[in-house]
Formats: sequence, C-alpha cells, structure tokens
Amino acid sequence: MNTRGHRFGGPWTEQKLGCVSKYLRAYTTIMRKYEFHFAYVDAFAGTGYHEPRRDENTDQTLLFDPTSEETQNFLDGSARIALQVEHLFQEYIFIEKNRNRFSELKKLRSEFPNERIEFINRDANDYLVNFCNERNWTSNRALVFLDPYGMQVNWETMESIAETKAIDLWILFPLGTINRLLEKQGQISRARQRTLDRFFGDPDWRRVFYPPTEFSLTQENYRQKTGDIFTEIGKYFMKRLQGIFAGVADNPPLLYNSNNVPLYLLCFAAGNPKAAETAVKIAQDILLKPLGQEVSLIKQPEQLELL
Repeated sequence: MNTRGHRFGGPWTEQKLGCVSKYLRAYTTIMRKYEFHFAYVDAFAGTGYHEPRRDENTDQTLLFDPTSEETQNFLDGSARIALQVEHLFQEYIFIEKNRNRFSELKKLRSEFPNERIEFINRDANDYLVNFCNERNWTSNRALVFLDPYGMQVNWETMESIAETKAIDLWILFPLGTINRLLEKQGQISRARQRTLDRFFGDPDWRRVFYPPTEFSLTQENYRQKTGDIFTEIGKYFMKRLQGIFAGVADNPPLLYNSNNVPLYLLCFAAGNPKAAETAVKIAQDILLKPLGQEVSLIKQPEQLELL
C-alpha cells in the first residue's frame, strides 16, 4: 500500500466522488458490450446530495453554499452522479436506512423518471448479503459503493460481495474513526472490541495494533498502540481485502481534513478473477491522477475487457 506522500489537494469529498465518477463512466462503457445485466448499488445513499458531515477531529461541520454554481456539481451525491453517466446502468439500487434521508432520496424518481431505480429503506448489510446470495452471478454483474457514516459495514457483508466473483467494490474506509477506537494503551471497552471484531472480521487486530513489548518491572504485559498507527491500520485493512477479493488497488489515497489529519482511505477491490487485472489497472490509474485530469486507461475503455 502506498499512502505516504500521496494525498489529495482539494476537498476530500469532491476527490472521493470524482474518482468514483470516473470509474462509473469506464465501467458502463465497457459493460454495454456484453449481455450481462449490470447494476449499481449505493449502500449508504443518503439524500442523493452531498450532505455536509461533521469533522470528527475538529468538531466542525463542513459547510458549502448550495446556491453557488461552483459547488453545484460538488453537492451532487454518489447516487445522483451515477444517474448522470453517459451510458446508464441497467439497474440502480439505492439503500438508505434513515427514514428522513430516505424520504429525500426518493425524490430522485421525479428528477430521473425511469424504471431502473429501486429504493431500499433497510439495513444495508442485511440487504447486500441477500442481494449477493440470491442473484445468479453467471449472468449478472454489479458495482457496489460503500460510503458509511462510520463503521456500519460488517465483514460478513464484504465476504458476501467477494464471494460472488462478479462485483467491483469502492469503499470509503473510516481510518480516523478506527484510530479513535484504538486507545493508546489498549484499554478498549468490550463493546468497542466487539465493534472492531465485527468490522474487521478477525480478532487478530489486537496483535497487529498492540504488539507485545519487553517485560516491564512496573507493569507486566504492558501493551501500547503501535507508532505509525494510520499506516498500520491501512495496511491491515488492505491485507484483509486482498485475502478475499481477486484484485485490490495498491494505491488507496489518504483523505485528510483541513488540519491535515487522516480521515478516510479510498479503496477499490475487484471480485471477478477474469477481469480483476483490468479493473484494478483502471482504478489505480484513476487514483493516481488529479481530479481534473483525464485517465489514460478510460479514454477508450471500449477496447478493454471487463467480463
């Protein structure tokens, strides 16, 4: 994983959506060559617009003027961006558990009147596990975007997505949230430990983030959080992804807040072994380029194979 010295220069949300938008365009251009039924799944779709979030490290809300023409595209959320690609997906599935946000999300129907959109008001983990288990993946393909508000994604969900061997995944990994859960000297409540177990799907994080130190005369079995913790958290999550997906982009960028504190890691994984190499190359090329710069691998994506 290459995260040192690689950071986005603009607002992290704009960069995140910009990367996903480029991949959406490449994906639909390639997939229209095939007879697969291909869907886009936004598991934490929100209202369909970018919603200002509270910066958990500064306790300040990130606000933008919705009347400004310069920020109008920025305010489009991932659901709306997916509906604006040149070559449409054959199916759109927008999931939002919060009733108020879901009510706003459904207004996309009037703005984009077509029968391709399905709105789901339920827990994203439950829906995705059923979605992965019930579809025939010999004739179906999908692109899933996981942008949770915290650590709502279960590892079981990630495994279900990978086991289809037919889904590409973008996930915003909550690096800052996990760092705060990992108390410096390992004095983590049982509730937090269960949360980390559920999210990582493995209790081995204890050994990785709290390596045993030499015996101390004052405190036996003293354990302290590893020094470069952000790098260690990212490496551990990447290793977990690589263990279940056919291909994983090795250059996930760190997304920083205004105080230069890492908040998220933007990760990509491909499930289909036959197409993983192409999918990962496209994603890595996107992640390497500045937001406004064209990506070489998607200038003529119709020449690429993505089965």
